[in-house]
Amino acid sequence: MSCSKYMPAPVCLIENDENGKLHMKKEAKAILDGINEPVVVVSVVGLYRTGKSYLMNRLAGQQSGFALGSTIESKTKGIWMWCVRHPNKKGHTLVLLDTEGLGDVAKGDSKNDGWIFCLAVLLSSTLVYNSRGTIDNTALEKLHYVAELAENIKIRSTEAEDEEDSEFVMFFPSFTWVVRDFTLDLEIDGKKVTDDDYLEFALNLKKGVGRKISDYNLPRECIKRYFPSRKCFVFPFPVTSQEDMTRLEILQDQDLAQRFLEVTGNFCDHMLVNSAVKRLKGGHIVTGQLLGRLVEIYVDTINSGEVPCLDNAVVVLANLENQAAVQEALKVYQRGMEEVRHALSLIEYLTCEHQKFSSLGISEFTKRSFKDENMEYLKKLEEAVYMCYADLLEQNQMASERKCRDLLKDLFADMNKWLQDGEYSQSGGYELYKRDRDAIVEHYVYVQAEAVLEEFLKEREPEANSILCMDNKLTENEKQMKKEKEKATLLEQKLKEEEEKRIENDRMMETENMRHEDMVKQMQEKFNKELEQQQQERDRAIESKLKEQEEMLKKGFNQKAENLEEEIKKLNNEKKRLKIKYTAGQQSIICNL
Repeated sequence: MSCSKYMPAPVCLIENDENGKLHMKKEAKAILDGINEPVVVVSVVGLYRTGKSYLMNRLAGQQSGFALGSTIESKTKGIWMWCVRHPNKKGHTLVLLDTEGLGDVAKGDSKNDGWIFCLAVLLSSTLVYNSRGTIDNTALEKLHYVAELAENIKIRSTEAEDEEDSEFVMFFPSFTWVVRDFTLDLEIDGKKVTDDDYLEFALNLKKGVGRKISDYNLPRECIKRYFPSRKCFVFPFPVTSQEDMTRLEILQDQDLAQRFLEVTGNFCDHMLVNSAVKRLKGGHIVTGQLLGRLVEIYVDTINSGEVPCLDNAVVVLANLENQAAVQEALKVYQRGMEEVRHALSLIEYLTCEHQKFSSLGISEFTKRSFKDENMEYLKKLEEAVYMCYADLLEQNQMASERKCRDLLKDLFADMNKWLQDGEYSQSGGYELYKRDRDAIVEHYVYVQAEAVLEEFLKEREPEANSILCMDNKLTENEKQMKKEKEKATLLEQKLKEEEEKRIENDRMMETENMRHEDMVKQMQEKFNKELEQQQQERDRAIESKLKEQEEMLKKGFNQKAENLEEEIKKLNNEKKRLKIKYTAGQQSIICNL
């Protein structure tokens, strides 16, 4: 089955109107809302008419789909999306984003290009930059958008900008530079090199000071500093004639250069194997639904004139997702308890079922929720579950009491008839009455039995006393003794009722303690997972900066190496602070739940 059957053709995700305003399309939002599984997002950016769309079509496993531009006009407007089943990762969706060509002279608004580039970075887990010819200074100057990211993206709403861009590497996508129509030999100083070596050579910095050196180094430094990993693919011309270049989407593989097909295959394999699942700041996995909300947040922020902020987006998404997590978890609990709701049950069974489905509800909550640091939403879930359980207990008790009363009424039916017929009004009637009543009590067992029986016997106490008074077989002294015995029987029944309640309360308390321990355990595991995810963000950044530092030292950029050392120390200190924060958070769970 072709993976493109998941979504037969691309749709516009973000429209770029004539006034430079960005709009998320409803059709695309509806598609993303229907995707509950994790997404791997690959975005392609580049100058217009550089063949970006062709690569995305091949990633989708198709010859055509995204529009290919064969004229001097940019074909793709805004950002287009194609969601397909991920061929390598079961249960994942591959989201391909094809962006409007940068530098289209017809637009005239370079700021708009900057926002398109910015959105591609914010939304993707892998960013592909597509260019033609060679990676020279001109090509890097055209990639000035990367140097503007520090102005267009904020991590925290309060942090100083000059401190923020050193942390981009923790949250930015991996970076792949695709060079199309490359005609040179891959050699440096007479030695054959790989595509990746070629990119690293092009990103080498120049020593010295001054505006020219600074301008030369800036885009190179940004690429090195911002993206956690870099990859390069160098493509030869796909065909020999210019006419065929305009017909790529209808040409068959046999019509294309063999080397071009090989590189295309290598590129697709690399993307499908190495492109990671999209994650939010903090490590939470992004689903299609979350991606749609993320697009809305960033587009609305840009249209309002503000700069997109990663922390703000996470807070908004966390609130929305945590609300949904509470509702989903509550549904799991309610569905599980639905069968119990329609059947009379022993309290012991009810509490066991409550424990089981409450645990499943908490598990569902922990899967979807994130950044619930004060356990605000967990407490809301607990309150909702408690209300459902209390309501169920009340309904069960009322139904049980009705059943008990009906049962006692049926059991006493014969006695009532005998009473009306005067069977107990004769001499020795009281002993007969007591024998029949005790026989019924002995066979009476049910939920809420003791409480209802105690009340029922109390209601019939005047009846027993009346029979006792009429029994002329007994002396007054014996009658008095019988009355005292009746009172003792009622007292004994009351004590049984209290003992039944005590046992029920003890069982419920034991079950509640087990449920609480399970909930604390699940939340501690979630906290540990969130800590691990945030530590991994910093580990990736540290690894990237250590490599960069080693390269700077080898090439004599000692000051830059020292700056990187400070950034690495800062990241290591943040790891320690995170550990302390989450340890305190775990203690807070135990105290507050």
